[in-house]
Amino acid sequence: MNSFYSQHAGCVVRWHDLPGQGDPVVFIHGLGCASSYEYPRVVCDPRFGSRRAILIDLPGSGYSDKPECYRYRTSDQAQVVVELLNHLHIDAFWLYGHSMGGSIAIETAALTQNRILGLIVSEPNFHAGGGMFSRAIAAQDEQSFIIRGFSALLSAETSPWAGCLQSNAPHAVWRGATALVEGIQPDWSEHFLALSCPVTLLFGEHSLPDAEAEEMQQQGVTVMIIPDAGHSMSWENPSALAQALSACVSGG
Repeated sequence: MNSFYSQHAGCVVRWHDLPGQGDPVVFIHGLGCASSYEYPRVVCDPRFGSRRAILIDLPGSGYSDKPECYRYRTSDQAQVVVELLNHLHIDAFWLYGHSMGGSIAIETAALTQNRILGLIVSEPNFHAGGGMFSRAIAAQDEQSFIIRGFSALLSAETSPWAGCLQSNAPHAVWRGATALVEGIQPDWSEHFLALSCPVTLLFGEHSLPDAEAEEMQQQGVTVMIIPDAGHSMSWENPSALAQALSACVSGG
């Protein structure tokens, strides 16, 4: 695992740089997740095509530091991703983000439009208001969530999400969830539709029908469906996700 010091977050950020062919695919994880936990099965799948992959654990998550004096908003996390790209001197890359990571990826893409080759997002937050988990977290105050809410959330979770959730700092989870509920202006959907690079939206088969998927399809965005999966597609059907990402990067 590699590391660098993020001036923006004021902490050490860690990532995997897995060797492979072509321009790298950079992976950004969602709320309460960690790329080091979530994506190795995807990028090691033969359907991914032996491409170079960069798996970043955002501040507050996984192996990265978890500073107290950091806001953990999507805009801040996007700045950290840009710092890493600059640190690695990457001039051309593909970007994938899931859920909250999709929103972060949209903001990262807007900051790197002269370098990004294409953006793929899976079930991101396009608008303020959050999802089921982020709304429930943000409905508590920060100290209550840190003292009681986080342990209650962790003990109630039976999916593989529990494994990476326990590697996250409670204050980072609460602040990230609150950022999703509050949103940004203009919202993520407007930034997404304004991008000049190719964009693709992924949805799990079990997450459909979905109004945002229909909205983006009407706007001309390519929507790909991951079969036999819902929101947590990276562990529900990692091989199908690997194939979809490879198709996007290959242009078909």
